[in-house]
Amino acid sequence: MAKRDYYEVLGVQKGASKDEIKKGYRKLAIQYHPDKNPGNKEAEDKFKEATEAYEVLADDEKRQLYDQYGFAGLEGMGGGGADYSSVFRDFEDIFGDFGGVFENFFGGGRRRSSRTASGQGESLRYDLEIDFKEAVYGTKAEIAFQHNEQCGSCGGSGGSDGAKRQTCKTCNGAGQVRRNAGFFSVAQSCPSCEGQGTTIDKPCKLCGGSGLQPKRKKIIVNIPAGVEDGKRITIPQQGNAGKNGGPPGDLFVILHIKPHSYFERSRNDLYCAVPISMTQAALGAEIQINSLDDKTIKLKVPQGTQHGKLLRLKNEGVPITGTSKKGDLYIKIIVEIPTHISAKGKAALEEFSKIEGEKTNPSLIALANLRN
Repeated sequence: MAKRDYYEVLGVQKGASKDEIKKGYRKLAIQYHPDKNPGNKEAEDKFKEATEAYEVLADDEKRQLYDQYGFAGLEGMGGGGADYSSVFRDFEDIFGDFGGVFENFFGGGRRRSSRTASGQGESLRYDLEIDFKEAVYGTKAEIAFQHNEQCGSCGGSGGSDGAKRQTCKTCNGAGQVRRNAGFFSVAQSCPSCEGQGTTIDKPCKLCGGSGLQPKRKKIIVNIPAGVEDGKRITIPQQGNAGKNGGPPGDLFVILHIKPHSYFERSRNDLYCAVPISMTQAALGAEIQINSLDDKTIKLKVPQGTQHGKLLRLKNEGVPITGTSKKGDLYIKIIVEIPTHISAKGKAALEEFSKIEGEKTNPSLIALANLRN
């Protein structure tokens, strides 16, 4: 299989800067890394291809030879295969500005997040579906979820009475172990001590030494008026408890709003469609509609209202968060044309057409008139 151009592989132009080359490689390395795609030969090949391209384009001498002579210029310089040892020495520089994303994703690296260092527990996510009306006017919802709490027997220490901590025999206190991932090795948190470097000689019988116990819990979530789909509500300290007495994480409640049968929303405004007869549209009328909160509203339809006309009712929309104001309600008028007309009705309409002098052969009009 013929090699692809290295610039094409990394998705950059020939005159790309080193930062652009690094950015292109970083994106592909995360996407196709073998740890993320176990057993996927195609992903591994793409990772190798991207690494080889980066190894050449990140080296000024090799890049110059490649730009001048193509693949032939790299013969005898290792251009036919990536020098992974030099590439992976650059990983910390390549992924460092991602705030540890690379290390966290692949389970290794020398850098640890502040949460890991402090022993704080993991945050949890809960997806909550609510009705359209509840999102507009606010509500309270009871949710049930499972999280880890500190063990009631050992108080979160993980050890029985008189237990002591000892150096982990798996990692010799390093907190990390290395494992082979195809053609290179990756550091990851030690599975025996979970990165702590020590283990307990007499684990708690109730929690097995973890210091944690799973527990199902129910809480009430206050949902404010005017929330939008995808809104995240943070419930502090309702996530998993931290190890060794560390503070718990948070619970993130993600809202998913069910669509309404009649109303739609755009920011703080509501929209609905109301059908009226062609005589009501022509002569004008006063109609009644039900608002989202089941309030009866009288609406005046002006004489000569056209199909698709939007009528606005102020302050009948979605409450604006943090204020006493509301958006507006827009009613789209749908003029219904009867599909079956009686003989008398047909005669009356024909007579109306003659009286009003309606044109039977309409001419073209400017588009601007249609928009007005």
